[in-house]
Amino acid sequence: MRTNVMGSADKERWKACIQPTVTEDAFRIRKSYLRIRPVRHHKEDRVLALILVCFLSFVLWRTLGEECKRVGLGDEPRSVLSEFTQIRLAAIVLLTDAGKEIRTRYVRLSSDHQKFLLERLGLRLSS
Repeated sequence: MRTNVMGSADKERWKACIQPTVTEDAFRIRKSYLRIRPVRHHKEDRVLALILVCFLSFVLWRTLGEECKRVGLGDEPRSVLSEFTQIRLAAIVLLTDAGKEIRTRYVRLSSDHQKFLLERLGLRLSS
């Protein structure tokens, strides 16, 4: 890497160089992993809301990445999110003879790998 900036460490220069890529990732995360597609916005408040959603998705993405790194799962949360999309939640409603409703939720993990990831990340699914 060649630059005219002197006096900063190689690691800092590299972070500065890849910053635009990181910013673009924030928009990509929103579209690909959150499945929030862009809409043509003509009002300033809607444009600002879209930027806020992108920023929040990026912060959550980076937080998950840092948490994965902290517990030894690497620093890329894509595989973790891919596993978590397979978790299923079912709402069960039972009617009694007296006409009352009994509601409960059931969480189904489709693999032991999901259970392992949840345990490593210190997450618990409420059922």
